[in-house]
Amino acid sequence: MASTEPDLPRQIRVSIGTAIAIGLLEGKLDAQPTTAYLMTYNPSKCRANCTFCPQARNSQSSAELLSRITWPQFPTTTAINALQNAAEHKKILRVCIQALNYPNTIQHLIALIKTIKNAAAIPISISCQPQNRKNIQSLADAGAERIGIALDAATPKLFSQTKGTAANGPYTWQKTRKLLHDAVEIFGKNHVTTHLIIGLGETEKQAANAIQKLTDHNIQTALFAFTPVHGTLMQNRPQPNVAAYRRIQLARYLITNRQARSRNFTYDRNGKITSYHVEENALHKIVASGKPFQTTGCPDCNRPYYNEKPTGPIYNYPEPLSPEEIATIKTQLKITRPRASAFSPLSEASVSDV
Repeated sequence: MASTEPDLPRQIRVSIGTAIAIGLLEGKLDAQPTTAYLMTYNPSKCRANCTFCPQARNSQSSAELLSRITWPQFPTTTAINALQNAAEHKKILRVCIQALNYPNTIQHLIALIKTIKNAAAIPISISCQPQNRKNIQSLADAGAERIGIALDAATPKLFSQTKGTAANGPYTWQKTRKLLHDAVEIFGKNHVTTHLIIGLGETEKQAANAIQKLTDHNIQTALFAFTPVHGTLMQNRPQPNVAAYRRIQLARYLITNRQARSRNFTYDRNGKITSYHVEENALHKIVASGKPFQTTGCPDCNRPYYNEKPTGPIYNYPEPLSPEEIATIKTQLKITRPRASAFSPLSEASVSDV
């Protein structure tokens, strides 16, 4: 592959699962990634200082890590040639480029988008902090199909503590929300995603309300379970309770599919969801489908074992669930055989009610 893009970086990181899937490395995969995950390469770490991230400016973690995944580096042309071959054989269905924050990030992303699009007919998602509306427009003009701008935290306070002012980071809640709204205007409804990391200290009610507000603005939410990584400032924080994560996954599914609204849920004094106020037989069928508990994000994104070891506990399932896995989830949610009319019918609420 010969590229005419002068800003194309010489090196790029590729998630270990992707590298195996597209033939850059040999190895066995417990679950095949359906999206190829790339990460921009920078000799030094990110300018941001997110307390949960191995790439953070003050992190002592390996530069090869993002979450618990290893991202070895390869020559960019070698990686894109492998992507081209994998796309032609339908081994991957999408490319997602994760970006660190450094001075030439946007120029590198634009060059990568154009080069990949020239090599393969495959949709491209970008996950970055674009800094301003002009950069969002430039990424769209280059050919990105979707963009993800991570909030990560469900509340302004947690945002500040984990990636904003209190964490000595460059981001603010207000600006990130503004960029998300700008992105919707440029990329279109439901072509913009934000990440929410569950387990940073939010209540279930706060998570559900955040998902509702984002959904009302046509922003999709991708749920992640907090994962402690050695060398980060949050290395000693535990992963979230699995049952709590399941309740939030179910809340997200109901909200994003317009089958419930967070204001109609019932919560206890600690913000735990105790009822979705959805008819119980309908809720039982949704749980039995397993769909709320699969990986969320862009189409064809399954992120195998990004938050967990294959031995479990599994937070986001990369493939359709087995009957045994659904039975486990029902136990976690304490769902038994449904009784007729156990929940009151869902009442309609306007967007302005939230």
